[in-house]
Amino acid sequence: MRVLRGVLLALGWAAGGLVALALVAFGVAAWVWRDIPAETLEARYASPASRFAAIDGARIHYRDEGAGPAVVLVHANFASLIGWDPWVEALRERYRVVRFDMTSHGLSGADATGDYSLPRTVNLMERLLDRLGVERAALVGTSLGGTVAIHYAARNPQRVAGLVLISPGSLEPGVRGRQAPPPISPAAALVRWITPRALPEFMLKSGFGDPARVTPELVDRWHHLWRLEGQRVAQLERLRQYISGDIEGLIGQVRAPVLIQWGEKNPQVHVELASELARLLTNAPSIETIIYPGIGHMAIQEAPHETSADARAWLDRVLFAKPPDSPGIEG
Repeated sequence: MRVLRGVLLALGWAAGGLVALALVAFGVAAWVWRDIPAETLEARYASPASRFAAIDGARIHYRDEGAGPAVVLVHANFASLIGWDPWVEALRERYRVVRFDMTSHGLSGADATGDYSLPRTVNLMERLLDRLGVERAALVGTSLGGTVAIHYAARNPQRVAGLVLISPGSLEPGVRGRQAPPPISPAAALVRWITPRALPEFMLKSGFGDPARVTPELVDRWHHLWRLEGQRVAQLERLRQYISGDIEGLIGQVRAPVLIQWGEKNPQVHVELASELARLLTNAPSIETIIYPGIGHMAIQEAPHETSADARAWLDRVLFAKPPDSPGIEG
């Protein structure tokens, strides 16, 4: 009996030691990957063109560059407006290019209301464009940004001259048509405290057709901006609140000309969905589709010059001044 008690006591001490070690490891990891103050990240990632708009409890980081007809760029989930830099270079000579960080992204950070739903996201976009005096624009949206652009176009048909959709994520079978947010693993909550650099690196490499194209600078930027103070809690809330809505019905309401861009090696939203998206655009006056061989889901990151050049050529034919009930694109 004495031996058994000794064994049990030793096992208890060992278990307690393991728990203590795990707690220490957790604390160290949480400190290493702690939040980064907004002023630190703004000093590194803001540009002279960066501006901030306070809108209904949200602080929206945006950039408004160039002159001419307005083009609004809407980024993907987990990304930021900085990913559009090559597109801005390609467009701002002829167009006024507006881009912004959604709440829970980039330098915008958390929304004081705690609302990260698609209706709230579209509402903030509408109010930002109102404040900037953008009455009519072409929209470009990639992944989640494509879904946001579809919602905006369905709600504001008179304000949309054209639509560039780059593999909108709402067509993905796991979220399409859901009336409730997809389940989030309880383990995902650990990302609130522990966010190793390997996590954005894995996400980026899985979204590229050629993972070797993912640069250390891109991984560092994603990793830093994810850790903006309050950002990780906000992003987890966005995931918990995500409902794409009646996306098929919304796509059918689009009345602007559409350019579809898709990576042929897209593992998240497979390339076959490009033709399905075109089929669902029953009220679009014209539809063009470009498939990029060897490119993955993150086409604007992986092939920025090819995608922006093709979009520029398409936008050059968009008739920005015409009402959407008349033909919206030449050729």
